[in-house]
Amino acid sequence: QVQVLESGGGLVQTGGSLRLSCAASGSIFSINAMDWYRQAPGKSREMVATISSGGSTVYADSVKGRFTISRDNAKNSVYLQMDKLKPQDTAVYYCRADIRSSTWAYFSSWGQGTQVTVSS
Repeated sequence: QVQVLESGGGLVQTGGSLRLSCAASGSIFSINAMDWYRQAPGKSREMVATISSGGSTVYADSVKGRFTISRDNAKNSVYLQMDKLKPQDTAVYYCRADIRSSTWAYFSSWGQGTQVTVSS
């Protein structure tokens, strides 16, 4: 079994910062891409940032220059540093990981989400 768990959400004022963390645990052989998505009320889920196992990153235009994704492969973890937060960043943030299990199964695993609220 594999579990993906996010942490670090909360309430922050406009212009503030938050750092989200996500750790995958269980019967993991390797992890390929790791991503952060978000879903605001009444909107569809959107990709915020992705990072490959080699460290290549891609960001949504709406967060470029404000958010930074990073990972620690030894800890099966990914992070999202969010700076200069805006009210429109308010959403539930989800972590996703492309996992190769120890039984050689390959699947995508999602966390349960963490709420980020930016007050104006």
